[in-house]
Amino acid sequence: MKNVMIIGGGIVGSTAAFYLSQDETVNLTLIDHGVGTATRAAAGIICPWMAQKKNKDWYKLTSEGAVFYRKLVADLEATGAKDIPFKQTGTIGLKSKPELLEKIQKIAEDRRVDTPTIGQITSLQGEEISDYLPLLKPDFYGIHLEGGGRIDGGRLIDILQEEVLKNGGARLQGQAKLLDAHTIELDGQELTADHIILATGAWLPHILEPLGYQVDVRPQKGQLLELDTQYDTNNWPVCMPYGQIDILPFENGKIIIGATHEDKMDYDLTLDPEKVQAMQDKAAEFMPDLANYSVARTRIGTRAYTSNYAPFYGNIEDMKNVWVASGLGSSGLTNGPFIGWQIAQEILGKETSFDRTAYSPNNYIQKL
Repeated sequence: MKNVMIIGGGIVGSTAAFYLSQDETVNLTLIDHGVGTATRAAAGIICPWMAQKKNKDWYKLTSEGAVFYRKLVADLEATGAKDIPFKQTGTIGLKSKPELLEKIQKIAEDRRVDTPTIGQITSLQGEEISDYLPLLKPDFYGIHLEGGGRIDGGRLIDILQEEVLKNGGARLQGQAKLLDAHTIELDGQELTADHIILATGAWLPHILEPLGYQVDVRPQKGQLLELDTQYDTNNWPVCMPYGQIDILPFENGKIIIGATHEDKMDYDLTLDPEKVQAMQDKAAEFMPDLANYSVARTRIGTRAYTSNYAPFYGNIEDMKNVWVASGLGSSGLTNGPFIGWQIAQEILGKETSFDRTAYSPNNYIQKL
């Protein structure tokens, strides 16, 4: 039996735990502190194919992550899991000028050659926009990608962890401490493992710095808000307006708006009503009716970013049985499950067919 311990119950840790727990040769323990988890607070648009980021490695990983959701959903359904909170609703991107829309459309069409999951690409303007998403003003230029979708992060990790427990895995709550390459301390008790996965996001420096490592990871605060509307939003596409917010319709009239990207806030989880109101006001510029609703709920979490905004994952160089993943930022809901699956496959000695060289932790974790 392989004893595997995972510290961190967010999207990476929960996905890795799900796949590892399906193997009868693995004795799995998932440990989570339960504070500030970015995934728990997040709702995400799974559609990286309109992104104009120049980082090709980021795009490759995140596009593969978006495609991977189809496998994750199928694997969860095969276990009997119900109400999986990923849905391919399509994604609308908005631009203020037609030439900007043409640029995005060309990018998406070029990427579809290698990624058929993108599906049909449709340019929209005027009333066509409102036909796809009823609350949108017909004042913009839009593009609709059929393969885009949305996910509720908290619900997804709940389902993944429920399956872990069904498979005989253990789930412990508390703040774990890494003592060495094979030992974790939790509530004064020492636990040993053959493999340890540190999926602690923005808290990775707290785990590794006591062992003499320097970690290029910083926290970023994110806030979202939820509105309860009277509309039938079950099959509405998600919307990426230009600017800093996204608008995500979910079932039963729920619409989520977010998120803030707040640097220099450390690990602060205090609600900022002014920033929440600013997001609702910005959303109302595109969907005026949203101004008529009071905020029903808010979500606050802490993302992890590196100095060059790139994610990393893999083994620590001088502790080969210790695996890390961090720096996923606001793309974590898209590429996190794919990263967790890869780590699980490698621990099980299986091939992933994905070259992770560009995402080596050695670029971000140094022994002092």
